[in-house]
Amino acid sequence: MTGQEREKAAAVMAELKQVLLRRLRGPAALQTAVHGLTLVRREAANSSERCFEKPLASILVQGRKRSIIGTRTLDIAESQCLVSGVDLPSTSYMVGSTPQQPFLALFFYLNRQMIADLLLEMGQDLPPASQEHGPGVAVADAGPDFLEGILRLVKLLDTPEQIPIRSGMILRELHYLLLIGPHGGILRRLHTQGTQNHSIVQAIALLRQNPAASLRLEDLARQVHMSVSSLHRHFKKITGFSPLQYHKQLRLYEAQRLMLTENENAAHAAAAVGYESVTQFNREYKRLFGEPPHRDICRRAARLPGSDQAGAHNSQSAGGAL
Repeated sequence: MTGQEREKAAAVMAELKQVLLRRLRGPAALQTAVHGLTLVRREAANSSERCFEKPLASILVQGRKRSIIGTRTLDIAESQCLVSGVDLPSTSYMVGSTPQQPFLALFFYLNRQMIADLLLEMGQDLPPASQEHGPGVAVADAGPDFLEGILRLVKLLDTPEQIPIRSGMILRELHYLLLIGPHGGILRRLHTQGTQNHSIVQAIALLRQNPAASLRLEDLARQVHMSVSSLHRHFKKITGFSPLQYHKQLRLYEAQRLMLTENENAAHAAAAVGYESVTQFNREYKRLFGEPPHRDICRRAARLPGSDQAGAHNSQSAGGAL
């Protein structure tokens, strides 16, 4: 960015910070009236969160954060934008947050259909998508135009009667700016139809539709028109996991969600996500989350009352990745 662009971005960030502080009086992850937009404030020093997150774009407004998304570790600073183009498990650590200097961020979920429509509409206005197979997540500095769009989207919350009409237009603009910005290469690789990257995105969507179903790699590969070896190789390059490892984590996060938000016991949650053995489920759950299901859910549920409903944000779409 030029000096003028950095100055403009800093001014927008200062205003965005004030807007978030006004709306978030205490620790919270506020799901707003704008569909898919969440505002986040955290105050606990060196706190951490886990989730299985949908594709999103996030802006860190104040503070610092280290995120392990899939198998990649990313350090995120103020004014930076994180884009995750595929559904991935994540663990995030907010560094040095205090009530006087809280961690502030926001994110919105990416709309795959909107991205595909924009790519089709833009045609030759973008360079062709790289055929390189790379990870589906990246961090880059947010440009002033993108930050201005974010600010307009957040300020739209002050005029709720305008949200049904204007929010869609602003979100489309933000998706467009992502496509022509530093994150555009990732999004184009993942959403260009007919590519192996796009086939992996389709495979992930199939797994998420029914996590309880048994995973047969031959069937999954056939559905996305890939060989088993090609599916395995490219799936791991994009997500960091083999399809089997990914499917196991998906099941365990869904079981955690069922126990936490729908009050299912471990046996019922295990059966609901396809486990035939509760003993195996308990063992794999503890290996992933560090505690047996009952103890883990009790600890998370204890955090639910009050303004900082952190426990609710360990479910599959709760925004821990940011």
